[in-house]
Amino acid sequence: MFYEPDKRNHGLPHDPFKALIVPRPIGWISSLDRDGTPNLAPYSFFNGVSSDPPCVMFAPSVRPAGRASGERALKDSHRNAEHSGEFVVNLATFAQREAMNVSSAGLPAGENEFLAAGLETLPSLMVKPPRVKGARAHLECVYLKTVELPPSHRGAANFIVIGRVVGIHIDDDLIVDGRVDITRARPIARLGYMDYCVVDEVFAMDRPD
Repeated sequence: MFYEPDKRNHGLPHDPFKALIVPRPIGWISSLDRDGTPNLAPYSFFNGVSSDPPCVMFAPSVRPAGRASGERALKDSHRNAEHSGEFVVNLATFAQREAMNVSSAGLPAGENEFLAAGLETLPSLMVKPPRVKGARAHLECVYLKTVELPPSHRGAANFIVIGRVVGIHIDDDLIVDGRVDITRARPIARLGYMDYCVVDEVFAMDRPD
């Protein structure tokens, strides 16, 4: 089949785009609002974008209703990262999948998703936002910049929020013979629709050069 995304002429009950960009790692982003209240939200449009220095990005959007009043209804993680200059990426794993899903709920600004999801916090070392207790790895980040992408529909907006990783926590149990054995963590990733997958098996291939 072939279709043009702007025309949505795929003829399917659901847009297949996200089902093809898979698996997408989940950036479980913790941040602090202006009052110091923790916020936690998962983003499947997330990835590393450079290794030296290590940088990551997550891609929040604007709710179309937010433009009706002339104001941008920025996602809390987006607004908090820009205001405070900091955020943390927590590794989302199979063991905490339910809590991750609960934290995706659109709670009112100022509500604490850690409490809603029954999660405890850990202090960070290089930044102020807390970490998710029980997550097997954490990336402490300082905010670098935001890139705005053109919207397809009036009232919507898309952004890429980029941060530089300044501190990395790894559960010692994941390190085997000097390397991270990620299957011990069992990270989850987003597929299409409401589907996820878990990393519990890997294979290796050497580069030809």
